[in-house]
Amino acid sequence: MAEKVYVSFHYQRDHSRVQQILNMGKIEGQQILSGQSWESVKRQGDQAIRNWIDKEMRGKSTLLVLVGAETANRPWVDFEIRKAWDAGKKVFGVRVHRLRDLQQQTDTAGANPFSNVKLKNGLLLSSYVSLHEPSGLTSKDVYADIQNNVVSWIAGAAKMS
Repeated sequence: MAEKVYVSFHYQRDHSRVQQILNMGKIEGQQILSGQSWESVKRQGDQAIRNWIDKEMRGKSTLLVLVGAETANRPWVDFEIRKAWDAGKKVFGVRVHRLRDLQQQTDTAGANPFSNVKLKNGLLLSSYVSLHEPSGLTSKDVYADIQNNVVSWIAGAAKMS
C-alpha cells in the first residue's frame, strides 16, 4: 500500500521530476494539476489556492517537499511546510535537481526550504527536518536511490511533538 503523502514542489520548474517520483508507485500523492488547471486556481486568488491546499492535504500523514533549484523561494511551498508542521504531519524533503526533466536536463541544487521556517523556540525547522540528497552520478542512479529509499525516508520523517 502506498503512503498517503502531500507533495510540495515548484510546479513550473520541477513538474516532470515530480511525475517521475509519483509514477514509482511508492507514495500516493494529491492530484497534480495540469498547468492550465493550476493557472485556473491561481486566477481565483490566494483563498482559492489555500482551499485547494487544504482539500488536498486532508487525509495525508506526511509532507514531502521535492526540492529543486528554486523551491525554497516559492511562497506556497513555504505555506505548505508551515501548515503541515503545525498540523503535526511528518515532514521531510528530497532533492530532485539531478533527475532529468522532459528536455533531458538536470538542474542546480537549491537552498533548503526548511531553513526559511523559524520555530517558536527560535530554532529553524531545518534543525529537525531531513533534506535527503539521493546518491548516484546519473539521473537513473538518483531515480533508483529515491525509489529504493523513499518509504524509509517517510518512516523516519520528523514531526512536531
